[in-house]
Amino acid sequence: MARLLCFLLLLLGLCGDLVSGGQPSAPRPPDALNYTLPTAKYRIQQAYEVGPIGALFRMVHVFLYVVQPHAFPEDTVRKIIQKKFEPSVDYEKVVYYEMGIIICSFLGLLFILLMPLVGCFVCVCRCCNKCGGKMHQREKEDMLFRRKCLGAALLVISILISLGIIYGLVANHQVRTRVKRTRRLADNTFRDLRTFLNETPKQIKYILAQYNTTKDLAFSDLNNVNSKLGGEICEQLKPVVIPVLDDIKAMASAIKETKEALENMKSSLDSLDSGSEQLNRSLTDVKTSMEQSLNDPLCLVPPGMETCNSIQTSLSQLQGNSELGQLPSVDAELNKVNDVLSTDLDGMVEQGYKSFNDIPERVQNQSSAVIAEIKKVLDSTGSEIDSVTQQLPIKETLDNFIGYMNESEKYLHDILPKVEEADSYWWLVCLIICFLLTLIIIFFNLGLLLGVCGYNRLATPTTRGCVSNTGGIFLMVGAGLSFLFSWILMLLLVVAFIVGANMEKLICEPYANRKLFRVLDTPYLLNEEWKYYLSGLVLSKPDIKLTFEQVYSDCKDDKGIYTTLQLQNRFNITEQLNIGQHTQKLVREFESMNINLDGIVLLGDSGKRNLQEFSECGIDKIDYASYLTQTGKSPTKVNLLSFAYDLEAKANHLPPGNLKNSMKEAAQNITAIHEQQVIPMEQSLVTLHRSVKTLQRTSGSLQGVNKTLYSLDDAQNFVTRNISSIIIQETKKFGRTITSHFEYYLQWVEYAITEKLASCKPVATALDSTVQVVFCTYLTDPLNLFWFGIGKATLLLLPALILGIKLAKYYRRMESEDVYDDDVETVPLKNVEYGNNSYHKDHFHGVHNPVLTR
Repeated sequence: MARLLCFLLLLLGLCGDLVSGGQPSAPRPPDALNYTLPTAKYRIQQAYEVGPIGALFRMVHVFLYVVQPHAFPEDTVRKIIQKKFEPSVDYEKVVYYEMGIIICSFLGLLFILLMPLVGCFVCVCRCCNKCGGKMHQREKEDMLFRRKCLGAALLVISILISLGIIYGLVANHQVRTRVKRTRRLADNTFRDLRTFLNETPKQIKYILAQYNTTKDLAFSDLNNVNSKLGGEICEQLKPVVIPVLDDIKAMASAIKETKEALENMKSSLDSLDSGSEQLNRSLTDVKTSMEQSLNDPLCLVPPGMETCNSIQTSLSQLQGNSELGQLPSVDAELNKVNDVLSTDLDGMVEQGYKSFNDIPERVQNQSSAVIAEIKKVLDSTGSEIDSVTQQLPIKETLDNFIGYMNESEKYLHDILPKVEEADSYWWLVCLIICFLLTLIIIFFNLGLLLGVCGYNRLATPTTRGCVSNTGGIFLMVGAGLSFLFSWILMLLLVVAFIVGANMEKLICEPYANRKLFRVLDTPYLLNEEWKYYLSGLVLSKPDIKLTFEQVYSDCKDDKGIYTTLQLQNRFNITEQLNIGQHTQKLVREFESMNINLDGIVLLGDSGKRNLQEFSECGIDKIDYASYLTQTGKSPTKVNLLSFAYDLEAKANHLPPGNLKNSMKEAAQNITAIHEQQVIPMEQSLVTLHRSVKTLQRTSGSLQGVNKTLYSLDDAQNFVTRNISSIIIQETKKFGRTITSHFEYYLQWVEYAITEKLASCKPVATALDSTVQVVFCTYLTDPLNLFWFGIGKATLLLLPALILGIKLAKYYRRMESEDVYDDDVETVPLKNVEYGNNSYHKDHFHGVHNPVLTR
């Protein structure tokens, strides 16, 4: 066990805290990177839970604190370790610290010395009929009360003694059970330590493997420099360039739409001009023909006269809209628009779009050489990181302790069978002690039980029954066994008390509050030539402050071995990685990236002149109101269809003949004129109306031409002036993106090595398992609970035997009893109670002395 504890303390020395500089915090990962160092799963996850019995252990701890309230004697322990302890000088300090234990031990020794001596005197005295040995009981008035009080007191003490025995049995069982668990706990502890040692190379491989992940991500960004860098440049220009190009493209569409509207308008005007002239001729011919037919004699006599007059009156309505043929022509405007369209404005706009969209490709072509150099830098950085990681002394340092661990494990496996064998003897001795106490309590309880059950209130002391007498004898036997064995038990308990109390106060308690570590951390304590033992052992630099307490605390916090060992004093990972140096190489390469995007032309001069000419084409000066007014009118003054239907109806009122036939023919001709000439003119008017509306709308865009030209000039100037600064800005941003991947990786490497690599919590857990669990919880606490419970039971035997002896006289059969007589002056003249009956002095005559054997 001593070798195992030494090994764990040495291994714990591999895990301490950095004392210079702040601890590196975990870097914030980019969106695409997030590393998690793999960790092993250990069998022992947390501290051992004592369970409900912990309340009993805490009770013993409170008792020990009352007995021994003094602080841990650090100075004295240091002198003992340094072999500078001088009994003549330091004796008083030791006595002062051990005063409580010395007093308790002295009381125990008094008990050991006086108990057999008093027992011997009582035995001799009672054999001489002294000290209550005479089998005679004097009758008193409070006998009933005294018997009940003695019985109740003995019962309470018996219960308390039984509790003490139960404590002893529980403690004995705990030792038995825990010792059996020690082998499995030890195996799990060593397995966790081996896992801890074997996990470190896997973690180092993982750290190296993550560089490839980071490099692949950077290579992906570099291979897509057209979208990553060129796309970002486009995004900076897009809010300025694209709206202008969109406006010009919309203007080109408006020019085409204007041409189409002017052509439709010209066609409609020509159609209306020719149609109006032809319509007037056709209506004139029909009107002349009808006037000739109305000269018929039938129109001079009724009833045809009225019809003819009505027809003659309506002939004035047969006229066309002469204004339709007088609408102004749009040939001049159409010619100007055709001149504008002679230049391919759409092609020029598309060329502007192409010049803008070609930026990513131009960026990729111009940066290919620099990208290749950056990739070389990244490859060389990976080799340097691999070299730095391989130089870490962590694995080498851990390998040095594998031998210690193997030796400790072998020693433990050799000693455990001996411990288990010793535990068997301990268990048997404790069982015998508990059996003896249980036997004594059984006699006391049987005596009390038989005495109470067999007591007859009507019987006199000399006539008590056999059951009552047996109960009294059992009480005397219990008292005799108490005299016989209690001092032997106390002798064993004093030894257990001294050992267990000092184990708790000198090892377990200072280990829990870490004062034991502070003692071990005393400069020049374990080695007179080393100021700090751990730093001299691990770092070969004893002046560096590396302490057991710091080591234990950091291992409990699950920190990495690099930090705990303060290995920066042997190999400074920060200087070796030199994050700034690696990132500066990348920055210099990006600064050498020369991208030239000159020559971006959004729209040439011919396109600008084209737009200017369109703004001067004159469509904004057309009198659209007059056109719209005429398009709202009919080609004729009357609806020819209605006129024809009315004419035919009037003709039907005429008498048969040439006049009637000519009127019907005229109605048919008017209907034909409507279908063949009026309807096409109406369609031309609809087309003219739509074209005028279109031109009216597009003419409004002419006002925006100048604004578009101004925006175009501003956008072109913005591109010309700012393209270089945008390229520099986005190149730096792209470079920061690439370098941030590696900066994060290098920061994570430093953080992982200093904080997480070979996290040493299993070492602290192993030390806790050895000291706190095995030594304190498995051994010391049950040992202390045993002497506490059995000691309490043994001490209570003293009042129990006194009460048993006193109470036995109330149950045993006496050889003589008090007799009352009037003639005898020596006999008490008062009532005597036997059971529940009182006998007056007149009832007794003479002396009754039955001969009874004791």
